[in-house]
Amino acid sequence: MRADLVVVGAGMVGSALALALQDSGLEILVVDGSPLSVKAFDAQAAFEPRVSALSAASQRILQRLGAWDGVARRRASPYGDMSVWDGSGTGHIHFSAASVHAEVLGHIVENRVVQDALLEQLHDSDIGLLANARLEQLRHSGDDWLLTLADGRTVRAPLVVAADGAHSAVRRLAGCETREWDYLHHAIVTSVRCAQPHQRTAWQRFTDDGPLAFLPLDHADQQHWCSIVWSTTPAEAERLMALDDERFCAALERAFEGRLGTVEHADKRLCVPLRQRHAKRYVAPGLALIGDAAHTIHPLAGQGVNLGFLDAAVLAEELLHAQGRGERLADVRVLSRYERRRMPHNLALMAAMEGFERLFQADPLPLRWLRNSGLKWVEQMPDAKAAFVRQALGLSGDLPELARAHRQ
Repeated sequence: MRADLVVVGAGMVGSALALALQDSGLEILVVDGSPLSVKAFDAQAAFEPRVSALSAASQRILQRLGAWDGVARRRASPYGDMSVWDGSGTGHIHFSAASVHAEVLGHIVENRVVQDALLEQLHDSDIGLLANARLEQLRHSGDDWLLTLADGRTVRAPLVVAADGAHSAVRRLAGCETREWDYLHHAIVTSVRCAQPHQRTAWQRFTDDGPLAFLPLDHADQQHWCSIVWSTTPAEAERLMALDDERFCAALERAFEGRLGTVEHADKRLCVPLRQRHAKRYVAPGLALIGDAAHTIHPLAGQGVNLGFLDAAVLAEELLHAQGRGERLADVRVLSRYERRRMPHNLALMAAMEGFERLFQADPLPLRWLRNSGLKWVEQMPDAKAAFVRQALGLSGDLPELARAHRQ
């Protein structure tokens, strides 16, 4: 089996890349270990525990790939405000979409909803799909990569894109080096129902053990559900996971200072160890890493998939430009243009998230004073807050055409 481009991983980011290149004339093959089936959506079903905070830039990418209607048809929860405060002090900051004349800051969407909307588009396209295909070996064969699958089938392509997640088999088999470190924290994720409505606001409290986020979910026109991400120490996470639902809800309500009243119900909980990872290079001859295969960040702001969508859109843009100039797409000089555009942006956000996490974990009194004073200071600077909001919305910076507010 041969293709011009093999995308390994049909998750949100890999699917987006394939769809962004569907009219390029390239023979594209998407390889994934899952069945690649679209699950029938039940609006009354419980929320999936893993969600993403999709930015306006990500929404525009999904719209131009034809997938946003599938998201909106299922379930997407818009939010227009963000409220952040320090649980160990009085610092508080509030962000609003209205500050930049936008309707929303973003949408909280279950990952499975985004995935299925993209898979629908893939199934309707002429892009090749290889389901239940787990990658076993990867090696050079002349100018091509030769991929050997677990069932013995082989695939050849001059260009392979790794979109197979944080534990990327492509990255490992190709020998790509990474910088990695543990946060020494675990994140508990689930969906909860609160007595008071979330007001379409993303809430985040920094506790002594780690950040706690309540992300708004709309259900049957009700605003009482939230997706939570509770980052804490491994020992405390183990204790919280062992609690029955009633005691867990009570502990969560205390940690959140009861901002939304009683936590009345919690769905099944997941506990995820937190680890930061960044590939030293995103590209090699005939190879590119995108999304979590290239970088994983703290879930503090739910930005991981937004970075991935921008990776996919920029890589597609650079490949299309190179194709128009008659260049060889697998040439590392072509692929390096993608790396030069995306690596600084990703590293900057990762550094910011790391800085936030460390600052709010700090116990010394001067640092507590600094973070509270900083929050109060920024809260009084509308221009600085508006600049942050514009960046988060994808209204500024080096944006690919798919993500721009207006085509240029």
